[in-house]
Amino acid sequence: MPTITIRTPELPVPRRRAVALRITRWLTAQGVQAGHVVVRFEPTGDGTVFSGGMPVEALPYETDGTGPHHASVTCCVGPDRDDTFRDGLARCVTEALGADARTPFCYLEFRPTSPSDVYLGAGEGMTRADGTAVGPAPATAG
Repeated sequence: MPTITIRTPELPVPRRRAVALRITRWLTAQGVQAGHVVVRFEPTGDGTVFSGGMPVEALPYETDGTGPHHASVTCCVGPDRDDTFRDGLARCVTEALGADARTPFCYLEFRPTSPSDVYLGAGEGMTRADGTAVGPAPATAG
């Protein structure tokens, strides 16, 4: 269950949808089920991201208006994903965002995440992403 968290200045909903669709399409081409792709956007405000002691919005920025001023991305993917997969996903994410050589700050990190460490659902209906059902919580003495 690949989960991509994108932190940028606020993006309009249509732009976020376009980015999420492009990432989802790339991942499905790699054999991932579309319903297993999670793309989360977390807007950053001025003064919340610093590089070298400088707020990133102070970095020089020349753009045609399509790319973000800055982006910080975390991709949680299975530990079995190889360099080719990670390189392709990194390229897909940055291209989907419109980040390029003019983007003054773009950081992308991979966090290998075992499916056994991911829980889906809620309450007694929970399962792990590896397909293991989670039993009900033990009863507590009252």
